[in-house]
Amino acid sequence: MVHRHAVTGRRAALTALGALIATGIPSAAAEPAPPAGPLPSAAQTLGAHRPSPAMLRALERDLGLTPAQASRRLVSEAEAGTRAGLLRNALGKRFAGAWLRGTTSQELVVATTDAADVPAIKAQGAKAAVVKKTLRDLMAAKKKLNRAAARVNTRDTPLWYVDVPANRVAVEARTKAAAAAFIKAASLDGKSVGVRVTANRPRLLADITGGDAYYINDAARCSIGFSVTKGEQQGFASAGHCGKKGARTTGFDKAEQGTFQASTFPGKDMSWVAVNDQWNTTANVKAGGDQKVQITGSVQALVGAAVCRSGSTTGWHCGTIEQHDTSVSYAEGRVDGLTRTTVCAEPGDSGGPYVAGVQAQGVTSGGTGDCKSGGTTFYQPINPLLSDFGLTLKTAAASAAPQGKPTQAWAAGRVYEAGATVTHAGVRYRCLQTHQAQNAWAPTRTPALWRRA
Repeated sequence: MVHRHAVTGRRAALTALGALIATGIPSAAAEPAPPAGPLPSAAQTLGAHRPSPAMLRALERDLGLTPAQASRRLVSEAEAGTRAGLLRNALGKRFAGAWLRGTTSQELVVATTDAADVPAIKAQGAKAAVVKKTLRDLMAAKKKLNRAAARVNTRDTPLWYVDVPANRVAVEARTKAAAAAFIKAASLDGKSVGVRVTANRPRLLADITGGDAYYINDAARCSIGFSVTKGEQQGFASAGHCGKKGARTTGFDKAEQGTFQASTFPGKDMSWVAVNDQWNTTANVKAGGDQKVQITGSVQALVGAAVCRSGSTTGWHCGTIEQHDTSVSYAEGRVDGLTRTTVCAEPGDSGGPYVAGVQAQGVTSGGTGDCKSGGTTFYQPINPLLSDFGLTLKTAAASAAPQGKPTQAWAAGRVYEAGATVTHAGVRYRCLQTHQAQNAWAPTRTPALWRRA
């Protein structure tokens, strides 16, 4: 039983939060005095207000937007990410997910399991959805499917994920019987799991490059994802199925390039290659034509947000994010934690970068369909890759400090998950959006990413 004073206190806290979020900038009472000058908006912090022409043109083409709509969409998504983060922290265990809707992502939907939260959600300009299951409940059900997949054959159930807007876990299978058997093996109630019967089976896309080409042991060819550093060593991130640790690489011109330092596949689909001193890594991602997008960070985009992918087979294409934390059972092995998108791709695009505005999202893992009839793709999120391998994303905004021993104090170079807490300048902060910290993104200057806990 929840006592009346506990409910009243929670509502008061949410009401106070409403007044705080409405301004987008913390009050003097809530935060220590920031450096002189106005604090940047979320769009300014993430660079969404100054997108590259190549990004805008691709959004116009693939999502059917006008130039003005494409610009508004990127700004809306940046601002919505911060509001969703604030509400996630305020709702706590009752939070059931957030997603975007509308041509310009003008509608942010935030789900809760308690109708008492609706006024506070609406006060932030978001639409409230009252559902039965929290995000933690959904993630727990997804983990049961993951554990079942380690025991049973998933050839006929190649895809499962958390469907946040539908407030359920979902399984895609070749037959209803295969889905039912998989769900039963996970000890889940069949009525609570969404099932979609489809003949599609995701495949890896490792034959040709996406972005710049590189060759593995003078044989296979894959794609450079994002430039990274580890201490003084430069390199790049790519897909794990492209090569094993120790494999030698050459560049697009067949010049000696580097060596795989680490590679994980299956389970995850991530790798990184250290390059020799003949190669100079940059913060650039190849877009349409001779255009480039400069990466400024790795803030994770919401479900429903626009995302674009670079690949040498099919070029520069855009779509939207459908689900995070998707599990895919490829013929070569199962991979968990992928993000599913509506961006098209074809064999040869594997390993290439996904970008939301100017924020790195991940590297191509696999997919179905093609860019003529349309399809689905999956990417390995970049933040877990950076965290697992101790890498720092190379950005145009600022150079992050090398990662050190994990500590409670905020530190540039560390990957922070939404909800994580740190101390900075003697004040405790809570993270709003998953990202890798940069020197220019200290909590006192980035209300788009941090608020006082």
